[in-house]
Amino acid sequence: MPDWPHAPVHRLADTGAYMVTGATYRKAHRLWDAQRLDLVQNTLLSLAREFGWRIQGWAVMSNHYHFLAISPENPESLRDFLHKLHSRTGKRLNELDDSPGRRVWYQFYDSHITYERSYFARLKYVHENPVHHGLVAAADNYRWCSAAWFQREADSAFQKTIASFKTDRISVVDRFEPEAARE
Repeated sequence: MPDWPHAPVHRLADTGAYMVTGATYRKAHRLWDAQRLDLVQNTLLSLAREFGWRIQGWAVMSNHYHFLAISPENPESLRDFLHKLHSRTGKRLNELDDSPGRRVWYQFYDSHITYERSYFARLKYVHENPVHHGLVAAADNYRWCSAAWFQREADSAFQKTIASFKTDRISVVDRFEPEAARE
């Protein structure tokens, strides 16, 4: 059967590492304060554990997020995991903004990462995403990403390995304007 041309393709048959990007509807800046960013980050990490996804790196910005994770035996569970993430956080964000029924999330994109070098480059990309978007000068100063956690927990040799990878040739859906006025 051919791919549907109006939505991202999700091929979730194989176990392993996945890079995931989710975005708010129309790229609206819905996560514009600490309370909203905390909500999405904490729900993401909690649901990852619930669904058996082992998060390796994450970054939550005002209108999108990225994470890199190792799948459980059934990678198809990613659909339910993200449906629950978007449903739970969308309802709460609408309560906070007194906007019942508003569409908060749009879609998600995923890539099954099959090459070690690609995995390492994407791990660096996720850790450094707040810098890429001009939010901070050093990623470990952004509390809604895994950079500081990685510096605390990863062995120094592995940190040096990840730091050595270039990210300029990575193809990631990340065409989100920098922090701007919220919608």
